[in-house]
Amino acid sequence: MPSFWTGESGILLVAHRLAPEAWQEERLLACIQANVANPSWELMWGSPGTMLAAQVMHERTGAERWVEAWRESADRLWQEWRGELWLQDLYGRTAHILGPAHGFVGNVHALARGRLLDKGRRNELERRAVAAAARHAQRANGLVQWPPSLEPGKSTEIRTQWCHGAPGIVASLAPVAPRDQQLTELLVGGGELTWRAGPLAKGPGLCHGTAGNGYAFLKLFERSGDELWLDRARGFAMHAAAQVERMRSTYGRGRYTLWTGDLGTALYLQCCISAEAAVPTLDSC
Repeated sequence: MPSFWTGESGILLVAHRLAPEAWQEERLLACIQANVANPSWELMWGSPGTMLAAQVMHERTGAERWVEAWRESADRLWQEWRGELWLQDLYGRTAHILGPAHGFVGNVHALARGRLLDKGRRNELERRAVAAAARHAQRANGLVQWPPSLEPGKSTEIRTQWCHGAPGIVASLAPVAPRDQQLTELLVGGGELTWRAGPLAKGPGLCHGTAGNGYAFLKLFERSGDELWLDRARGFAMHAAAQVERMRSTYGRGRYTLWTGDLGTALYLQCCISAEAAVPTLDSC
C-alpha cells in the first residue's frame, strides 16, 4: 500500500529521516508514482498525501526527480477537480468532503505547500479555494462553520474538530491567499467558533481533539499577527496537557500515536512555546 498516512510512503519518509539510504529513495519514488491515480483523492490514502512526501524529499535532497513526481500527481489531481470539490471514492462510497483528512482543504494544502505550482495555477487555486469556502460556509452571529460533506446522511452531522469542521478548514486555508479579505473574515469566524466551542471532550489529540483544534489559532496568529490567537492557542495547550495527565491517571498509561495520542499533543505544545504553526506531517516532517 503506497499511501502516506496508512502505507509505505510515510514509513519510508521517517526511515529516510533517521538513517537515509538510496534504496529508501528508490522505493519511496516508486510508491509516489504508483499512487498517482488513486481514486480516493485525499491525504490519507490518495495522491495528495504522497505529493507531500515528494515535496519533503525535494526539500531534503534538492533532486529534480521529486519535483517531477510531484507534478505528475498534481496534474492528475488538477484534472480530477471538475467541480467545486473533489469527488472521493473512499471506503466503498463516493462523497464530496470538505475537511483536511479526507477532503477538499487537504488537497488545496497539498497543491499550495512548497510553491511548486506555476503562477497561473496558483492564482486559480486560490480563487477556487476562496469561492468554495465561501459558498459552503454556514454563518450566524459572526461565527462560521462548514459541514463535513455535501452528501446527506450521517456524514453531514456537524462536528467542530480538525478532521471535520471549522478548526481543520481554518488551519488548512489560513496560509492560502493571505491578502484576501473575504477569506480572512471567514477564517476568523471559524476561529471564533472553535474558541467558543471550547476544548474537545473526545481528548487531547490532533485529529479530533483539543490540540488539533488549537492549530486553528496558531494558523490565525501566523496569518494575522494578532496575539489574541496565540493566547488562545496556549490556553488550549494547557487544557490538552491536563487531559493527557487525566487520561494517564485513569487508564494507567498514555496513548502513543501521533494523530490520536500524546505525541501529537506534545508537538502542539512545542508549537505553542515557539509560536509556530507547523502541523505535524503536513507542514513539517
